Amino acid sequence: MAGKPGRPGAAKGGKGPTKGSGGKNKRSLEGRGPTPKAEDRAWHPAGKRKAAAERYAAAGGKGKPGQSGGQRSNRPAKKDDDTETVTGRNSVLEALRAKIPATAFYIAQRVEMDDRVKEMLSIATHREIPVLEVTRPELDRMAGFDGVHQGVALKVPPYEYAHPQDLLEKVIDQGEVPLFIALDGITDPRNLGAIIRSTAAFGGQAVILPQRRSASVNSAAWKTSAGAAARIPVAIAANLTAMLKDFKKQGVFVLGLDGGGDVSLPQLELADRPVVIVVGSEGKGLSRLVTETCDQIVSIPITGATESLNAGIAASVALYQVSTLRAAH
Repeated sequence: MAGKPGRPGAAKGGKGPTKGSGGKNKRSLEGRGPTPKAEDRAWHPAGKRKAAAERYAAAGGKGKPGQSGGQRSNRPAKKDDDTETVTGRNSVLEALRAKIPATAFYIAQRVEMDDRVKEMLSIATHREIPVLEVTRPELDRMAGFDGVHQGVALKVPPYEYAHPQDLLEKVIDQGEVPLFIALDGITDPRNLGAIIRSTAAFGGQAVILPQRRSASVNSAAWKTSAGAAARIPVAIAANLTAMLKDFKKQGVFVLGLDGGGDVSLPQLELADRPVVIVVGSEGKGLSRLVTETCDQIVSIPITGATESLNAGIAASVALYQVSTLRAAH
């Protein structure tokens, strides 16, 4: 009996390639050639470094990307295109007066023109800052859901933080008595902005932030500071406890604010000395290491009905008391 005719093109003896012939996939067995160098692979870290170096060179940069020339830098790393939007008439005007290198000034259509707006336009025009007329909904979007722009906004580069030691040396060289505020665990930028504003109001010279677990000088802090962020420098300490110890070695007294302090603020005797006042978070207060580093723990007298004060308010009260005691001497 004759067998069934075979399928056209079928090979007798199985479906796979003939043994020893290389089969149908000979080309795939030849490989893809030598492995490219790491720097020639775009996804490899070496390839990314090479691409960054090429972009840096194309932009006319000198030296190696990432080198700072030995200068101290405390600004947290941010994207190159990262900017902040300063809103509100006082904040924008102060930033313009302080010659912050703004990239654009936005003004709402049919905005109410007062003396502040006229001065903003004059400064922006004189400094050749682009003036862009936009709709109020666009300004609303730029200011954020809780922002109040009052018809104006300013695009500014990321905040340039100072170094604590540089600020201390500058204040001493100017013949002033240091009065700094250091924040321990303050993460709300609005609290930071309020403290910057109070520091400016009561004769303080600087605000110091820890590098980690801290609010930063962003648009919310700018807004709450009412422009004081353009006048009061903010520094970042890589390690707050170590920085406070360094300050103590240079004759600065460290005062920590805490409800259970051993010294009541009205009885403070160190107000006329160089001091840095450390403010902790409303919830956790001062950290253990910072508390152990303080020369004195100072409490603010409050009625029993109030458990604690907001960090911004506590800093304001302490700054006011120190400035009052200094004025009395």
